[in-house]
Amino acid sequence: MSRESRKARARSELKNTAYEIFIGILSLLSIANLVLVYALQGDGALQIVLQVMNGLFSLIFLGDFIYRMATAESAARYFFRGFGWADLLASLPFAQLKILRIFRLLRVYRLLRDVGPRTVWNTLVHDRANSTLMTLLLMGVFVLQFGSLSILWVEEDAEGANIQSASDALWYTLVTISTVGYGDQYPVTTAGRLIGTLIIVVGVGIFGTFTGYLANLFLGPSKSATEASADAPAEAAVKPSVEHTAKGVAAGAVSGSITTGAEAAASVPPSSTDVRLRELLRQSEQMVEELRALVDA
Repeated sequence: MSRESRKARARSELKNTAYEIFIGILSLLSIANLVLVYALQGDGALQIVLQVMNGLFSLIFLGDFIYRMATAESAARYFFRGFGWADLLASLPFAQLKILRIFRLLRVYRLLRDVGPRTVWNTLVHDRANSTLMTLLLMGVFVLQFGSLSILWVEEDAEGANIQSASDALWYTLVTISTVGYGDQYPVTTAGRLIGTLIIVVGVGIFGTFTGYLANLFLGPSKSATEASADAPAEAAVKPSVEHTAKGVAAGAVSGSITTGAEAAASVPPSSTDVRLRELLRQSEQMVEELRALVDA
């Protein structure tokens, strides 16, 4: 298969570029979580945090599988030849099947490689809205996982700590990211407060940008309206020019017709009938002049 044909096929399979990168990074993170599960076997609370995040990833990947099946040019081809079966199995909540997520990561890498890095970069730059949205979602996932793991790791054994379980850590991180801050869970160690400060700063950036994105999405002008308003001045400028041109052409045509008719009449030798008509016309003009003179007198 030639490079051009591979590139065309990759573009047909490729969804939104920012979305593909988002799914690829989540696949990489979910595979890394498999290593963390075995590395943190001695701490049950940290294990629960990883299990909750893996459950969230399973829901996202299941939605991705349904989306690809619904939008694929050939659902059978995607399922059997595009490793759709691996996407489905890897979305199920079974730890033994999560390793199959590597097929999703490999597919994203192959598609982006076939399209080309320059095309990928240009798409991300021009499609800033989707790129921003995917970046915000990805940052939210990272902060939720690593913020919960970090705050639980430094707080669970501290004296007087009230963040001692996986649910406490996840709740504290989620509430802090959203900038709500109920105050029912809070860090008591210096390291925990530093981690909480980072979560607050990142959370303010995420939700501030996300709020602006939603405001622009729902309150901003639609794409069709923007295009119509951009085309209106050009149409207004072109219309008078077209009308003026049409009038000029029509006037030129009439003038040309009159001139041509006069020249044609002058080129024809006068007949006896024309001479008599001209004589009658001269006499009628004389009569009109005499009548005017009588009326004025």
